[in-house]
Amino acid sequence: MGQDKYLHIYLADHLAGSAVGVEVAKRCAKSNEGNDIGHFLQTTALPAIEEDRATLEQIIDLVGGSHSVVKQALAWTGEKLGRLKLNGELTSYSPLSRLVELEGLSLGIAGKMALWQALREIRDDRLETIDFDHLIKRAEEQREGVELQRRKASVMAF
Repeated sequence: MGQDKYLHIYLADHLAGSAVGVEVAKRCAKSNEGNDIGHFLQTTALPAIEEDRATLEQIIDLVGGSHSVVKQALAWTGEKLGRLKLNGELTSYSPLSRLVELEGLSLGIAGKMALWQALREIRDDRLETIDFDHLIKRAEEQREGVELQRRKASVMAF
C-alpha cells in the first residue's frame, strides 16, 4: 500500500486521542461515583472505550504501524492540563466539569466512528478480520448512551 505513511499517522493520531478518551472517562466515572452517570461510565462506556482502544492497537499492528509513545504522552499530558480549567469551582468537581467531560467523550466517540468508517471504506486486505460494521454500530450505541448522560448533565449544570 503506497499510502501506508499516511495511514500510520492517522492511526497514531487516533490512538493518542483514545488515550485522552480513556483518561476522561476514568476521571468522569470517578467524579460521579454513586450516581447514574458514574455507573454508566464505569460499567458501560469505559469498558467499551478500552476495548476499542485495544482493537485500534491490533489494527496498527496489522498494518505495520507504530504505537507512537510521544503522541500518546502528549495527549495524556494535554488531558491532565485540561483539568486546570476550573469550570466555576476552585477545589471541587463542578457540574460544568461533568458536562464538558461528557461532551468531550461524545465528540471523541464521533471521531472514533469516523475512523471505523474510513477504515471500512479502504478495504485493506490486512484488516479483513476486523468487523468494522460491528465497531461502527457499537460506536453509535456508545454515543447514544453518552449523549443521554450528557443531556442529564446539562440539566444538573444549569
